[in-house]
Amino acid sequence: MASVVGTYARAFADVVMKASNQLDPARALEELHSVDALLKESDQLRRVLENPSIPGDRKRAVLDAVTARLGATRQVRNFVAVLTDNRRLPLFSEILKQVEQELNDRQGFAEAQVSTARLLGDPEKQMLEAEITRMTGKKVRARYEQDASLLGGAVVQVGSTIYDGSVKGQLEKIREQLVS
Repeated sequence: MASVVGTYARAFADVVMKASNQLDPARALEELHSVDALLKESDQLRRVLENPSIPGDRKRAVLDAVTARLGATRQVRNFVAVLTDNRRLPLFSEILKQVEQELNDRQGFAEAQVSTARLLGDPEKQMLEAEITRMTGKKVRARYEQDASLLGGAVVQVGSTIYDGSVKGQLEKIREQLVS
């Protein structure tokens, strides 16, 4: 299924990045997240759109009403319609994650998950993001969370790479050295 997910994600990223579409990638992602949230909230909507016995034109009519209510662009509406017509809607969340990754790669962004022992102020966040940018060579979009168990410092995850600058991590390294 990974190849199917990637195929749809790359195709939509192509549409978003096409200059003639004048579609802001951030807006497209926001709209897709809204659709994803709606599909997760509404079992009825999901069942209607996934039901093979309901004709495609009726599904598209429902989809048109939903996307109009959300204020979604034509491209997002068409993408969800393609997924619905090809019975790929159950993979929507996976495809959305892959679309995010594809757009980030094409724009030179890196997603970073930052865990800190305490809440950071804006100057600290900017300094940390600048350091992550220096290490990765990519612009950073960081999501922050607080984890008191770290005791101090931060743990940053960019893709599959983890940078552990926490007190807890340092203590763990010392413990491993003492054991060996």
